[in-house]
Amino acid sequence: MTKVFVYEDVTAMWAGGDCESPPAPSLLAEGRAMLAAISEDFGRVPRVEVQTWRQNPDSAAAEPAFCRHARAADYTLVIAPECGGRLELLCREVIRVSGRLLGPSPDAVRLTADKLELSRHWEAHGVTTPATWTLGEEPAGLPVVVKPRDGAGSQATVLSRGRAPGVAESPGPMIAQEFVRGFAASVAFLVGPNSRTPLVPCQQVLSEDGRFQYMSGRLPIAPDLANRAINIATAAIARVPGLLGYVGVDVVLGKDGRDWAIEINPRMTTSYVGLRALARFNLAGAMLAAVRSKSIPTFEWDVGPIAFTPDGRVSPAA
Repeated sequence: MTKVFVYEDVTAMWAGGDCESPPAPSLLAEGRAMLAAISEDFGRVPRVEVQTWRQNPDSAAAEPAFCRHARAADYTLVIAPECGGRLELLCREVIRVSGRLLGPSPDAVRLTADKLELSRHWEAHGVTTPATWTLGEEPAGLPVVVKPRDGAGSQATVLSRGRAPGVAESPGPMIAQEFVRGFAASVAFLVGPNSRTPLVPCQQVLSEDGRFQYMSGRLPIAPDLANRAINIATAAIARVPGLLGYVGVDVVLGKDGRDWAIEINPRMTTSYVGLRALARFNLAGAMLAAVRSKSIPTFEWDVGPIAFTPDGRVSPAA
């Protein structure tokens, strides 16, 4: 029997890890949806025992309890926002107590969580990505997307057209990233020690108010767009060592044929909810097989199309 501990930090401890500051409603809804979906799927994998845990805000000793669960498991899957190094910290704790992390290495999490460093890393390795600067160092008059250097879930993100951005105060450093127009998509991969298998690319439906809030996802997308999304996303993750498990890549596909890698999510993403609804196989079981370097099932998908929302609702797409 293989024991898998699934830990989702926002629902367990809230985003800051202290059970005191309420998380953004969008992060809480996404966390609940991902936790429910992946736990249900692991529960259906033969000879896998899945365990979850939620901290009682009235009790203390949260971190020791997390470590006890991780130590007792064969694998621990950590789902958490990258903000403030939280995801990296939890991954390092798992490595410290057990070494059995069902996800990217802490160093891979650190690189991908830092959007400025990831942009520089990609540029140095020939991956097409928008120019990125520390906020205030960007060229004057250039449309840029202002966002936290280590943010998640489009928090404190806004489009600025060469004037002072009306962005909510962020607890950490901000960056300015060149605004590129095109079709917003995401590609999730199941990454093993020696394999990178793309799943069906999804469209990202974002708000049109300049804040890029994630409204919903749709899949599948047109075959030509899907191929382009997979190509740029594959190039993006191929240049980042230490990735493992379920990894998401956000991309933009330009109308002129130029495509950009935007960021890597070194963790479960909302797209899991839509992908599992379209899959004719157990997605969690396939991820575990990939990490263990075992044969993964043949990927068979329903035709769709379907739409899904961050809070886990799935419906036929128009």
